[in-house]
Amino acid sequence: MSISDYPQARGLFSELHAVTDPAEAHGTLVGALCAAKDYRLEDWAAELLPENAALAQGAAALRDLYAETREALNAPEMPFELLLPDDDEPLEARTEALGQWCNGFLYGLGTNGDADPQRLPGDAGEVVRDLNEITRAAVDAQEDAETNEAAYAELVEFVRVGVQLIFEQLHASRQPPEPQPAVLH
Repeated sequence: MSISDYPQARGLFSELHAVTDPAEAHGTLVGALCAAKDYRLEDWAAELLPENAALAQGAAALRDLYAETREALNAPEMPFELLLPDDDEPLEARTEALGQWCNGFLYGLGTNGDADPQRLPGDAGEVVRDLNEITRAAVDAQEDAETNEAAYAELVEFVRVGVQLIFEQLHASRQPPEPQPAVLH
Protein backbone atom coordinates (compact mmCIF):
# COMPACT_ATOMS: atom_id res chain seq x y z
CA MET A 1 0.00 0.00 0.00
CA SER A 2 1.38 3.38 -0.94
CA ILE A 3 1.36 6.12 1.68
CA SER A 4 -0.43 8.36 -0.80
CA ASP A 5 -3.37 5.96 -1.25
CA TYR A 6 -5.71 7.16 1.49
CA PRO A 7 -8.88 5.52 0.08
CA GLN A 8 -7.13 2.13 0.05
CA ALA A 9 -5.91 2.70 3.62
CA ARG A 10 -9.43 3.68 4.72
CA GLY A 11 -10.79 0.44 3.22
CA LEU A 12 -8.11 -1.66 4.91
CA PHE A 13 -8.63 0.00 8.29
CA SER A 14 -12.36 -0.60 7.98
CA GLU A 15 -11.80 -4.29 7.12
CA LEU A 16 -9.48 -4.68 10.10
CA HIS A 17 -11.93 -2.88 12.42
CA ALA A 18 -9.10 -0.54 13.39
CA VAL A 19 -9.83 1.62 16.41
CA THR A 20 -8.80 4.79 14.57
CA ASP A 21 -8.75 6.24 11.07
CA PRO A 22 -5.71 6.01 8.76
CA ALA A 23 -4.59 9.62 9.32
CA GLU A 24 -4.46 9.31 13.11
CA ALA A 25 -2.92 5.83 12.89
CA HIS A 26 -0.19 7.08 10.57
CA GLY A 27 0.48 10.01 12.89
CA THR A 28 0.79 7.59 15.80
CA LEU A 29 3.26 5.48 13.82
CA VAL A 30 5.38 8.49 12.88
CA GLY A 31 5.37 9.90 16.42
CA ALA A 32 6.47 6.56 17.84
CA LEU A 33 9.16 6.15 15.16
CA CYS A 34 10.47 9.62 16.08
CA ALA A 35 10.74 8.78 19.77
CA ALA A 36 11.18 5.04 20.23
CA LYS A 37 14.42 3.17 19.91
CA ASP A 38 12.79 0.03 18.51
CA TYR A 39 9.15 0.58 17.51
CA ARG A 40 7.99 -2.52 15.64
CA LEU A 41 5.11 -3.24 13.28
CA GLU A 42 3.60 -5.42 16.01
CA ASP A 43 3.67 -2.49 18.45
CA TRP A 44 1.81 -0.32 15.96
CA ALA A 45 -0.71 -3.06 15.15
CA ALA A 46 -1.41 -3.44 18.88
CA GLU A 47 -2.32 0.28 18.94
CA LEU A 48 -4.54 0.04 15.84
CA LEU A 49 -6.41 -3.19 16.09
CA PRO A 50 -9.04 -4.20 18.61
CA GLU A 51 -7.96 -6.65 21.24
CA ASN A 52 -7.50 -10.17 19.85
CA ALA A 53 -7.85 -8.96 16.25
CA ALA A 54 -5.84 -10.90 13.73
CA LEU A 55 -3.13 -8.92 11.99
CA ALA A 56 -2.82 -11.64 9.35
CA GLN A 57 -5.52 -10.39 6.97
CA GLY A 58 -3.96 -6.95 6.59
CA ALA A 59 -0.40 -7.76 7.55
CA ALA A 60 1.17 -7.23 4.14
CA ALA A 61 -0.43 -3.82 3.58
CA LEU A 62 0.32 -2.62 7.12
CA ARG A 63 3.88 -3.94 6.83
CA ASP A 64 4.28 -2.01 3.56
CA LEU A 65 2.94 1.21 5.10
CA TYR A 66 5.15 0.75 8.17
CA ALA A 67 8.26 0.07 6.05
CA GLU A 68 7.56 2.87 3.58
CA THR A 69 7.07 5.35 6.43
CA ARG A 70 10.22 4.26 8.25
CA GLU A 71 12.29 4.44 5.06
CA ALA A 72 10.90 7.88 4.13
CA LEU A 73 11.78 9.30 7.56
CA ASN A 74 15.33 7.98 7.28
CA ALA A 75 15.91 9.00 3.65
CA PRO A 76 18.34 11.92 3.13
CA GLU A 77 16.23 13.46 0.32
CA MET A 78 13.25 13.84 2.73
CA PRO A 79 10.48 12.09 0.73
CA PHE A 80 8.31 11.71 3.85
CA GLU A 81 4.60 12.47 3.31
CA LEU A 82 1.60 12.46 5.64
CA LEU A 83 -1.16 9.92 5.02
CA LEU A 84 -4.10 12.25 4.42
CA PRO A 85 -7.23 12.27 2.23
CA ASP A 86 -6.74 13.20 -1.41
CA ASP A 87 -7.30 16.73 -2.70
CA ASP A 88 -10.64 15.71 -4.22
CA GLU A 89 -12.07 15.23 -0.71
CA PRO A 90 -13.82 18.25 0.85
CA LEU A 91 -11.45 20.67 2.54
CA GLU A 92 -13.28 20.24 5.85
CA ALA A 93 -12.60 16.47 5.80
CA ARG A 94 -8.94 17.00 4.90
CA THR A 95 -8.52 19.60 7.63
CA GLU A 96 -10.12 17.31 10.19
CA ALA A 97 -7.83 14.47 9.08
CA LEU A 98 -4.78 16.73 9.44
CA GLY A 99 -5.84 17.52 13.01
CA GLN A 100 -6.29 13.80 13.67
CA TRP A 101 -2.88 13.07 12.13
CA CYS A 102 -1.28 15.60 14.50
CA ASN A 103 -3.21 14.15 17.44
CA GLY A 104 -1.92 10.68 16.56
CA PHE A 105 1.61 12.00 16.20
CA LEU A 106 1.52 13.61 19.64
CA TYR A 107 0.14 10.37 21.10
CA GLY A 108 2.88 8.28 19.46
CA LEU A 109 5.54 10.72 20.60
CA GLY A 110 4.08 10.84 24.11
CA THR A 111 3.78 7.09 24.62
CA ASN A 112 7.54 7.03 24.37
CA GLY A 113 8.07 9.85 26.85
CA ASP A 114 9.04 12.60 24.40
CA ALA A 115 5.95 14.81 24.16
CA ASP A 116 6.95 17.41 26.76
CA PRO A 117 7.98 20.41 24.64
CA GLN A 118 10.17 21.71 27.48
CA ARG A 119 12.38 18.61 27.34
CA LEU A 120 12.78 18.33 23.58
CA PRO A 121 16.04 19.44 21.94
CA GLY A 122 16.40 22.38 19.58
CA ASP A 123 13.30 23.60 17.80
CA ALA A 124 11.42 20.33 18.36
CA GLY A 125 9.59 21.70 21.40
CA GLU A 126 8.20 24.63 19.42
CA VAL A 127 7.07 22.29 16.63
CA VAL A 128 5.29 20.06 19.16
CA ARG A 129 3.47 23.10 20.57
CA ASP A 130 2.43 24.08 17.04
CA LEU A 131 1.25 20.54 16.26
CA ASN A 132 -0.88 20.66 19.38
CA GLU A 133 -2.52 23.82 18.01
CA ILE A 134 -3.05 22.20 14.59
CA THR A 135 -5.09 19.41 16.24
CA ARG A 136 -7.82 22.09 16.51
CA ALA A 137 -7.52 23.38 12.94
CA ALA A 138 -10.72 24.21 11.08
CA VAL A 139 -11.73 25.81 7.81
CA ASP A 140 -12.26 29.56 8.16
CA ALA A 141 -15.81 30.28 6.97
CA GLN A 142 -14.89 33.98 6.57
CA GLU A 143 -12.27 33.23 3.90
CA ASP A 144 -12.73 32.14 0.31
CA ALA A 145 -12.00 28.60 -0.88
CA GLU A 146 -8.67 29.54 -2.48
CA THR A 147 -7.37 31.14 0.73
CA ASN A 148 -8.46 28.13 2.80
CA GLU A 149 -6.83 25.72 0.33
CA ALA A 150 -3.57 27.68 0.49
CA ALA A 151 -3.68 27.73 4.30
CA TYR A 152 -4.29 23.96 4.39
CA ALA A 153 -1.38 23.31 2.01
CA GLU A 154 0.90 25.47 4.18
CA LEU A 155 -0.14 23.57 7.32
CA VAL A 156 0.49 20.20 5.69
CA GLU A 157 3.95 21.31 4.56
CA PHE A 158 4.69 22.78 7.99
CA VAL A 159 3.73 19.49 9.66
CA ARG A 160 5.74 17.43 7.16
CA VAL A 161 8.90 19.49 7.64
CA GLY A 162 8.36 19.88 11.39
CA VAL A 163 8.06 16.13 11.85
CA GLN A 164 11.27 15.57 9.92
CA LEU A 165 12.98 18.12 12.17
CA ILE A 166 11.73 16.30 15.27
CA PHE A 167 12.86 12.97 13.82
CA GLU A 168 16.35 14.35 13.22
CA GLN A 169 16.61 16.10 16.58
CA LEU A 170 15.55 12.96 18.47
CA HIS A 171 18.05 10.79 16.58
CA ALA A 172 20.41 10.63 19.55
CA SER A 173 17.65 9.51 21.92
CA ARG A 174 16.80 6.58 19.60
CA GLN A 175 20.37 5.29 19.63
CA PRO A 176 21.44 2.58 22.05
CA PRO A 177 23.73 3.87 24.79
CA GLU A 178 27.44 3.54 24.19
CA PRO A 179 28.89 0.57 26.02
CA GLN A 180 30.93 1.68 29.01
CA PRO A 181 34.42 0.22 29.30
CA ALA A 182 34.93 -2.10 32.21
CA VAL A 183 36.68 -0.44 35.13
CA LEU A 184 39.32 -2.55 36.77
CA HIS A 185 40.24 -1.83 40.37
